[in-house]
Amino acid sequence: QPQIAESGGGFVQAGGSLRLSCVTSGISDGFYPMDWYRQAPGKQRELIASILPDGSPFYDESVEGRFTVSRERGKNTMYLQMNNLQIEDTAVYSCSLPRLGLWGQGTQVTVSS
Repeated sequence: QPQIAESGGGFVQAGGSLRLSCVTSGISDGFYPMDWYRQAPGKQRELIASILPDGSPFYDESVEGRFTVSRERGKNTMYLQMNNLQIEDTAVYSCSLPRLGLWGQGTQVTVSS
């Protein structure tokens, strides 16, 4: 049974950093594009970063230059390194493997002033 789960959220002051992890199980490692989404209170869920099987990353302009998406083959893990976090980055962050319709449960990131 394919599964996906995020971890690494938490509280951080503005300007700080966090690294989120997304672990998949029950599927072949690294053969699918994967996405990071976030949903802020009262807002729609938005796609913020993607990574292709070859490692090519794509970013929404709201996070480009501050966030880095990567994947570690052999560990079935995708990461989202988030630097220079701002209050507006506060949201529930989820990872997704759209080709298989997989979604994680989400992890809360809260940025304070």
